[in-house]
Amino acid sequence: MAYQQPYSGGAPPPNQYGAPPPGQQPPYGQQPPYGQQPPYGQQPQYGAPPPGGQPPYGQQPPYGQQPPYGQAPPAGQPPYGAPQQPPYGQQPPYGQQPPYGQQPAYGAPPQGQAPYGQQPPYGQQPAYGAPPQGQQPYGAPAAPYGAPAAPYGQQQQNYPPDQPTLGYNLNAPAIQWDGSADARALRKAMKGFGTDEKTLIEVLATKDPLQVDVLRAAYKREHNRDLISDIESECRGSLEEVFVALASGPLIQDCRVLRDGMKGPGTDEEALNDVLLGRSNADIKAIKSFYNKTYRRDLEADLKSELSMKTERHFLFVITGTRAESSAPVVPQQVDADVLEIYKATEGKTGTDEVLVCQILSSRNDAQIAAIAQVYEQKYRRTLEAVIKSEFSGHMERALLHQLRTATDRALRDAQLLEDSMAGVGTKDRLLLNRCVRAHWDKAHLQRVKVAYRGKFHRDLATAIKSETSGDYEKALLGVIGER
Repeated sequence: MAYQQPYSGGAPPPNQYGAPPPGQQPPYGQQPPYGQQPPYGQQPQYGAPPPGGQPPYGQQPPYGQQPPYGQAPPAGQPPYGAPQQPPYGQQPPYGQQPPYGQQPAYGAPPQGQAPYGQQPPYGQQPAYGAPPQGQQPYGAPAAPYGAPAAPYGQQQQNYPPDQPTLGYNLNAPAIQWDGSADARALRKAMKGFGTDEKTLIEVLATKDPLQVDVLRAAYKREHNRDLISDIESECRGSLEEVFVALASGPLIQDCRVLRDGMKGPGTDEEALNDVLLGRSNADIKAIKSFYNKTYRRDLEADLKSELSMKTERHFLFVITGTRAESSAPVVPQQVDADVLEIYKATEGKTGTDEVLVCQILSSRNDAQIAAIAQVYEQKYRRTLEAVIKSEFSGHMERALLHQLRTATDRALRDAQLLEDSMAGVGTKDRLLLNRCVRAHWDKAHLQRVKVAYRGKFHRDLATAIKSETSGDYEKALLGVIGER
């Protein structure tokens, strides 16, 4: 049986609870009940016709033109309230989120979900991809630095931990795929005079993280040579970096990006943001472990040596790996408490309590952060993003915006990051190639990023890349994003 690349979220078995009937999708513009979203990577394809009886695509209000705050939603739509946010890595395709003002009523649990605060049976939790077991319940206020956050008068509860993202499981079982033929093709492409870049692109850009691990082992077994070392000896510049990133797989590359970003003079703040923020507890644990194993260095110690003051504390919160798991529910009373704490730490006082805001956004899961953002705007008539931009600056501002955007629209977040790496004078090639490769490990997410990019910047991502790059480097990046 031929190997099939898995989706990052993993597909539910046929007829399993949470899977829609064969061939049936939820109505256009309506999310399935919380806990029944299709796994990340199985959303309807962009451009597919809407289900019968639904209005044609393109008749929703344009992005950014949702009904004003306080305006009644259209007939038949649920009242304004907290968003029904899927866990990290399971956002619906760009443009199919319910318009602002049409989310389910705030305070009411989504259809099919147990009441807020009551843990659903194990196995009916949202799929992994957001942030170990033993996590404090959502709603904990800031605690003294170095101490675990104390709940709002509640006992700590445990929720099923999320699984590592594909490529981050250090104990993953072997897959039934033989990389020998591709290993031979790669060796032939790099042997002798010159390099066959086309073959390198075709072989490396089409592999998932599990296949990449098998391919490196096959290359070593077949030729007694190291694939990464051969690429580094045959290629140069940004093209070399693309191929090395692809041949490394996501975990090795994340650790390399971190190490490169912290050695030598200065710190690559964007590299730290891209790798560490918005990650699940399982992924953070894998990154810390592999970083230590590979470089014989402690990630926390390195961050302390590169960052300072409150930004250092922010990232130390992040790498504790104690975010709420995606299975932890959104509790309205606790959302209100967090919203009030953020307001009092920012707009409601002279000066800003940066550490408190950092701790809240580093300890909540994506659904909880999205609810906080929604309720903040409802209560104070100002978006949380605008508050962050006005109350923070520099690295901390960018880091907090990264965490917020991960929760509210991950595809749009990545589209903006790609644009940022190409905007202005010159191209930030290292950021661009790493962001392209990072998105490409999940093909379904990559498609949503491309749709989001076109929706916001009114041109295709491939067109933008062509305008900023050239030669084999351009071809390699286009291959990474599945274009020509």
